[in-house]
Amino acid sequence: MVNAWASANGLTLGQVKTDEKSNEITAIPELLELLEIKGCIVTIDAMGCQKKIAAQIVDDDADYVLALKGNQGTLNDDVVLFFLDASENDFNDIDSDYHETVDGGHGRVEIRRHWAVSDIDWLDQKQDWKGLKTIGMVESERHMDEKVSVEKRFFIASINKDAKLLAKAVREHWGIENKVHWVLDVAFQEDDNRIRKDHAPENLAVIRHIALNLLRSEKSQKVGIKAKRKMAGWDDSYLQKVLGG
Repeated sequence: MVNAWASANGLTLGQVKTDEKSNEITAIPELLELLEIKGCIVTIDAMGCQKKIAAQIVDDDADYVLALKGNQGTLNDDVVLFFLDASENDFNDIDSDYHETVDGGHGRVEIRRHWAVSDIDWLDQKQDWKGLKTIGMVESERHMDEKVSVEKRFFIASINKDAKLLAKAVREHWGIENKVHWVLDVAFQEDDNRIRKDHAPENLAVIRHIALNLLRSEKSQKVGIKAKRKMAGWDDSYLQKVLGG
């Protein structure tokens, strides 16, 4: 299942099942056709970093921030080499925008550094990607007890050179993992479900997402999704409130 997550609203807006012999590359365009994305920033992981998908997003008057990995060959290599060289020279003589965030807790501190560069006429593949304006790098430095780890991630985007906006888009991209997939596993035991036959898995996935959207939209009880779900099962009046009755 490929899902569309609206980070500003905290809701799953749609989902499409991937064909048995296909993958997300064919499902993402179908899902985008179901949505009104004008004025939005669409973020997709490296699997969806495809020229046709980027063009479809721009044609719908939206912007994209797409993760880069080895599946894009020389584009990925050129962007990585550019940023690694720029980092070694402290981005001297490079027109870049920079934004840094620091957060932590429970013995963990994470520093995220973001760079956005729009002077990319040197990039041979620029003309192949509709609307491409900016390349970006995110460096995550994690401190856990005495251990320090550093991870670099790279992106292409149709937004202007704005490191703070890039940081927001990249950060909220993972909302579907933390606020949907993890919640469905913990509150709905989705991973333990063994229903596999015919359309039943897809139908149940739709029902679970609708239930999650309804429970999250109900604001009168300041408890978690799992507790709200139990309350709705115990109390018909609260169930009616969740259902909007």
